[in-house]
Amino acid sequence: MTSQENHDISPFLAGKSEHTLMLFDHFISRFQEIGPIDVEATKTMIGISNSNKRIAWVTQLGKNFIHVVFPFKQEYADNLCFQKVGHVPGQSQVNHHFRMLQVDDLNEEVLGFMKLAYEEENG
Repeated sequence: MTSQENHDISPFLAGKSEHTLMLFDHFISRFQEIGPIDVEATKTMIGISNSNKRIAWVTQLGKNFIHVVFPFKQEYADNLCFQKVGHVPGQSQVNHHFRMLQVDDLNEEVLGFMKLAYEEENG
């Protein structure tokens, strides 16, 4: 887990399977390789931020998966990693939904989108 936690995420992790916790830890550690991040709890999910903005949300920690949403300014429909892509009504935000079932699901394509999310400017 990151030492930069602002809000305690342990309630979200409590009672989760070893597999799910391993997936979460792997996802966070790969994001930390891209750059410094903050991992914090909100009321309903875990937010991941860089120094400028929220770059991803862990919206679900299932029995054998984690579900992550990446908010982008545009739609990236030509991909093999997102199970759903949807525009947020009334906003210029397009949510890209990624479900990680195995460590290998975090492949080069997903890492590319993680880097894009990290580097994308606010605006």
